[in-house]
Amino acid sequence: MLADDRGRVLDTTSMQWRAEESAAAGEPVSPAQALHWLQRESGRPMRTPVAVIGTREPTPAQSDAAETIGRLLAEHGVTVLCGGRSGVMEDVCRGVAAAGGLSIGLLPDTEPEAANRYVTVPIATGIGVARNALIARAARCLVAIGGGYGTLSEIAFALQFGRPVFTLEGAPSVNGAMDCADPREALDHVAHAILAVGNSPAGLGCTALGQPSS
Repeated sequence: MLADDRGRVLDTTSMQWRAEESAAAGEPVSPAQALHWLQRESGRPMRTPVAVIGTREPTPAQSDAAETIGRLLAEHGVTVLCGGRSGVMEDVCRGVAAAGGLSIGLLPDTEPEAANRYVTVPIATGIGVARNALIARAARCLVAIGGGYGTLSEIAFALQFGRPVFTLEGAPSVNGAMDCADPREALDHVAHAILAVGNSPAGLGCTALGQPSS
């Protein structure tokens, strides 16, 4: 089972935190390790994807960050949602593919062939840039890497919809979005966003893994 630092145990059926007297014992884990347990070992992973958005003309550092976050999310069992085309979108899908994960490309185009070659599931919406709102609405949270007006619109939609946004490598600075130093820090914030649900404390502290009491 997974417990937070207030002695609450995560009920993976309802995704709610509940009081549990036996929750104190266990092995301390990081937010990323807790996420890995939820997605890979609990038997009830969160199915909602995490979106990665960003520039179509990334710098080498932005490409590296996108590929790394894609790989990390896939390694932790998280489905990745993106715009499905080039630039950061292709880089993140490359990282997902390298780790054997699942990526969904929500394309502005009318045909799925417009997707980059690493997308697992291309979805051709045919609605142009209006698909930015769909990406923001469908994701549990968003990671933004670089980007211009398109990325800014996705960030704005996400914040309006109450979705957490984490930024990397020169993504637009917007009040309400949280800047991250590197992909691993972004992964920890994604883990918080996924695990801090329902009646969980606003800030998920040190967690512990242990066996359920009989």
